[in-house]
Amino acid sequence: MRIAFVGKGGSGKTTLSALFSRHLAGAGAPVLAIDGDINQHLAEALGHDGDALDAPPLGAHLRDIKEFLRGTNPRIPSTDAMIKTTPPGRGSRLLTLLGDDELHARHVRRVGGLGGVGGVPVMVTGEFDESDLGVACYHSKLGAVELYLGHLVDGPGEYVVVDMTAGADAFASGLFTRFDMTFLVAEPTRKGVSVYRQYRDHAREFGIRIAVIGNKVTGEDDLLFLKEEVGDDLLTHLVHSSWVRAAEQGREQGELESHNVHALNILREAVDAHPKDWPTMHRHAVEFHLRNARAWADDRTGDDLASQVDPEFVPGPTALT
Repeated sequence: MRIAFVGKGGSGKTTLSALFSRHLAGAGAPVLAIDGDINQHLAEALGHDGDALDAPPLGAHLRDIKEFLRGTNPRIPSTDAMIKTTPPGRGSRLLTLLGDDELHARHVRRVGGLGGVGGVPVMVTGEFDESDLGVACYHSKLGAVELYLGHLVDGPGEYVVVDMTAGADAFASGLFTRFDMTFLVAEPTRKGVSVYRQYRDHAREFGIRIAVIGNKVTGEDDLLFLKEEVGDDLLTHLVHSSWVRAAEQGREQGELESHNVHALNILREAVDAHPKDWPTMHRHAVEFHLRNARAWADDRTGDDLASQVDPEFVPGPTALT
């Protein structure tokens, strides 16, 4: 299952992404965390300390990723003809979660374990650096995440947790349709719920499952405010956490508060309650590919990229055979 954490900047979505990833890994579930935020702090939130994480960023290796994923697909004659929305077809190289392949071997690092054992496997998109100023947007880097999810065949009980860009900016690409569940983290303030309204309206248009997680709740007034503002979309809430604050200060100790552990259990139950809908996910992928082809990619590549859609391709576990 693919899970996105979204929300206003400062709402705590990176912290929640890390807490949920650690919660899953601690329960023995196969999980991969992906930092897809322009501010790359997920590894730090997962417990990485010291020098920058030595995981090669996905965004800096987009061409290599395209070359690997296109495989022998005859509809994609070259890497230059492949864009971030290009859907898989017969001959494409599909991925299994944390599989034994060169992409995972190059880009995945474990964070939070001892001596390389345990912890949470992490991939990073990469920072928006000085060479990008004025010539690129961050979504060009997120194209690698979009292609990764588009070619991933994740099975039951497997989880991919993505810390997304802040605000409604996540809708600047079709990446938002690649998830089985989207958790919107909202503080109990008017600014905190403003992003929710934008996300709710866009999500409904495409049938995207969305649930709100209240964060930094300090009392009944905060909880009542969230219920009044988001209604039935409020799934659960986390209270202000001394454990999280201590961890952010580099002095992690004790255990996460019982209420917050219970909230993380509710998140997992919500994810597990919805089986993956492979046909709908692939339909969204094709729709956004055709949109991009018409809007800019046909002109950019000089090709008719609608021809990359393989009508005989059957998404899901069947495609692995």
